[in-house]
Amino acid sequence: MVTAMESEKAVIKTLCPYCGVGCGLEAVSTASGDWKMRGDREHPSSLGMVCVKGATVLEAVGRDRLLYPLFRESLGQPFRRISWDQAFEEMVSRLRRLKDNPHSIAMYGSGQLLTEDYYVAQKLIKGCLGTNNFDTNSRLCMSSAVSAYTQSLGSDGPPCCYEDLDLCNLAFLVGTNTAECHPILFNRLKKRHKPGSPLKMVVVDPRRTQTAEAADLHLKIRPGTDIDLFNGIAHLLLKWGSMATDFIEGCTQGFAEYAALLADYEPQIVAQRCGIATEDLIEAAKLWQGSQRVLSLWSMGLNQSSEGTAKITSLINLHLLTGQIGRPGTGPFSLTGQPNAMGGREAGGLSHLLPGYRLVSQPQHRAEVEQAWGLPSGSLSPCPGLRATEMIAALETGSLQFFWIVATNPLVSFPDLERVKKALKKSPFTVYQEAYYPTETAEYAHLLLPACQWSEKTGVMTNSERRVTLCQAFRDPPGEARPDWEIFAEVGRRLGFEAQFSFQTAAEVYAEFAALTANRLCDHSGLSHALLAEQGPQQWPYPKERTSAPKSTRLYTDWRFPTPNGRARFIPHPSRGLAEPPNPQFPYVLTTGRLYGHWHTQTRTGRIEKIKHMHPQPFMEIHPRDAEKLGLQDGDWVQVRSARGRAYFPAKITANIAPGTVFVPMHWGSLWAEQAECNALTHDISCPDSGQPELKACAVALEKADPPLKQSPQL
Repeated sequence: MVTAMESEKAVIKTLCPYCGVGCGLEAVSTASGDWKMRGDREHPSSLGMVCVKGATVLEAVGRDRLLYPLFRESLGQPFRRISWDQAFEEMVSRLRRLKDNPHSIAMYGSGQLLTEDYYVAQKLIKGCLGTNNFDTNSRLCMSSAVSAYTQSLGSDGPPCCYEDLDLCNLAFLVGTNTAECHPILFNRLKKRHKPGSPLKMVVVDPRRTQTAEAADLHLKIRPGTDIDLFNGIAHLLLKWGSMATDFIEGCTQGFAEYAALLADYEPQIVAQRCGIATEDLIEAAKLWQGSQRVLSLWSMGLNQSSEGTAKITSLINLHLLTGQIGRPGTGPFSLTGQPNAMGGREAGGLSHLLPGYRLVSQPQHRAEVEQAWGLPSGSLSPCPGLRATEMIAALETGSLQFFWIVATNPLVSFPDLERVKKALKKSPFTVYQEAYYPTETAEYAHLLLPACQWSEKTGVMTNSERRVTLCQAFRDPPGEARPDWEIFAEVGRRLGFEAQFSFQTAAEVYAEFAALTANRLCDHSGLSHALLAEQGPQQWPYPKERTSAPKSTRLYTDWRFPTPNGRARFIPHPSRGLAEPPNPQFPYVLTTGRLYGHWHTQTRTGRIEKIKHMHPQPFMEIHPRDAEKLGLQDGDWVQVRSARGRAYFPAKITANIAPGTVFVPMHWGSLWAEQAECNALTHDISCPDSGQPELKACAVALEKADPPLKQSPQL
């Protein structure tokens, strides 16, 4: 008889490649030669817990993989297999022809990349090619949180940690369906949240989600009224004298302007704007007032907005008003959407950043990076590069000649999809570096490069609590797939930058990156692959001179902030509301979101039978009152139309959605359902500070319809 111990040949520690919770996983090799997944009980972020996505991730790893480089001269032609050498020559010859016009080159990456992938890409695009046109899907996910943290506190980086979920006595969840989108974190709250528990939960969301069902108070506000709500709560706290006077006077700036703004946010006015009862607004303020440890958590509901930065700074204002920051159980906590969105920002993975939370606009920052990379002075451009949606505009005008997409699927995830499709058809040359085939984006590419994915390459990722985990490879890549960082490095070497890309291993890449973060807030300089393998996941800052004594797991515990005068900033904002409010032609507001089982555009989860069974088709939630007006029964098909496009969904009639608002999930592209792309409807109006589009709300019209007809291929 074979015992359980004998059946396990090896255990490899890694990290779940889905959301930003960053749950530890163990890949277990069995005597039969297969691998199975289980939660890593030693990982401090998840303590062995795992959701359905992490538990089933191996089921999709070997399915529908892109195995070899594929090329075609023009869209609409069939791909033909070519060698890696031919693929590199095709790319390098085109890049050489554009060397005098580097800003005609752009790369669009992903929070699915490892930090090593991100870092080598920065060195290639921003350093050696001389353009800052590198942006990622973090622009659609986290950039408003980045901008708000920087404006209010002086730097990106959540000041909280997951232990605060165990210590807070008020969890204020706004714009996040944590129960479905970050279930392992929500489970920590739910275990504490029992009858008689000192923990209270307030959920702010236009939908009655699984998260809202668990709340002590659900504020079902109208989309776009978050700032009104935050300012209304602050108005009451100020009126009641419930502010941290010593903290405000000694550690902040801008309070007088903020207090003046709050005078206009009387409870009755705010409640009317938000569409909630005045009593509920007062109750929310009382809960905040009576709590010694307030932890606020948010995700896409705040970030994906034309006033996303303003919403989040308004929430942070509440923490500053009451001194709810830098102490156990307190603080404003952004829940990251992707597994390494945080690591990407640390490596410089947005169009205005350089490694180590440096800015391309700062001469000293550019000089430091040029010196580290062995490049002549002036090699780095001082101008921020194109943001994600600006890349689409550049394709439309013809100013972008070489578009390189890596590990993401923008032909489902971008707003205003019809515009994006037309722009990609104009692209002179699009490279798509991906693990899976087919995807919706592959249809618009000239060159496909097979990339290794999670489990097939080694590197690190940083989760939402700033914890860095080494993810070790434990499977051989299929076909001719290569790690992303190796692809970038080979292009760099062939362009003549052999010294800059002499890396032999991912550990060497990480060592160079970590050294460049020394003395920065996101300091990795004391970390290495070897240390992480030996000691397990670690939080930054982790400086090289760190002693054995553990540092605080929180930022700003001394109430000193990385601003020029060391003070946090109150940033007063009135609410502007939705960029596209409902109107007579389009009288409903469409909001979008995720489901528990699926992940982004289904590139991985769409290939897992258990998850497909959980969520077999898209749908549209609509309130019974609105359904009655339209003559809809449950399951009837509805045409949803905006100023940009249309889509079709079966109706799901439920009082969980507010009247006047409808909800559709964002996961279905043209591969998985017929004309059910929610982003055919959304607009690309973006936050002026963060550049993040308002994917969470647009104006739509509804009409009962027949099921959609099957469409012919687009190209």
